[in-house]
Amino acid sequence: MTLGFYPGCSLKGSSREYAESVLALAKAFDINLEEINDWNCCGATAAHNMNKELSLALPTRILSLAEKQGLKEIVVPCAACYSRLTVTKHELAEDSALCSAVTESNGLEYTGSVSVLNVVQFLDKYITPNLEGKVVKPFDHKVACYYGCLLVRPHEILKFDREEDPQSLDTLMLKSGATPIDWAFKTECCGAGLSVSRTSSVGRLSGKIIGDAKDRGAETVIVACPMCHSNLDMRRDAINSYLGEKIDIPVLYITQAIGLAIGLDRKELGLQRHFVKVTV
Repeated sequence: MTLGFYPGCSLKGSSREYAESVLALAKAFDINLEEINDWNCCGATAAHNMNKELSLALPTRILSLAEKQGLKEIVVPCAACYSRLTVTKHELAEDSALCSAVTESNGLEYTGSVSVLNVVQFLDKYITPNLEGKVVKPFDHKVACYYGCLLVRPHEILKFDREEDPQSLDTLMLKSGATPIDWAFKTECCGAGLSVSRTSSVGRLSGKIIGDAKDRGAETVIVACPMCHSNLDMRRDAINSYLGEKIDIPVLYITQAIGLAIGLDRKELGLQRHFVKVTV
């Protein structure tokens, strides 16, 4: 089976381990992820604050290229990319004049026929039904499933999971043998794009997340967003400075955790690329 694959900028650079784990997991379940030819940046996170038509033209071009390639569904692992593509589909469907203007500027045909799946929707649809027979080493750890700001918002457009107390990552980790904790910060902001310009703010916001996870006994944090992973993992020095203690809880992508449960090689999952050593 072949599905489309939009890696976005992060999965080709700072979060290449996320791409590695997504592709490795798909391969283990005989799924071919075909990258969209000549894809471009989706405009996350700043474009929609500066120029609305451009912010829609960028994702529309990606969707148009997927249509041209004959793809019916595309997997979009980055939560920010998923949000931009899904919100764009919604806005173009609601405003035909805007849709015409955007598609004219791109010079590509767009029909809105491609379905967009975030990584959890992809796992739910194509991995989970066959997961039980594949688990060889249950992920027997207490985990804090962290959704961040964008994976389930805005709910009225994405219509995915619950907005304030989502459960999709928790359910996947349960099926992988883990014990998800009940905690207060699963949808709080990590600091997002302020990582470089205001690292101290990221240390404070992400520190509250890591601190609560640690206080509630989590052995690892599970994420599905490259920005969240970057802030919680790469900015651990700023986090520890804010908390006044050293916390070594690792941060894993959901695809890495499931990959470990089904016995995939740690290097194949990119675990050696993390700043905080993965000891689970």
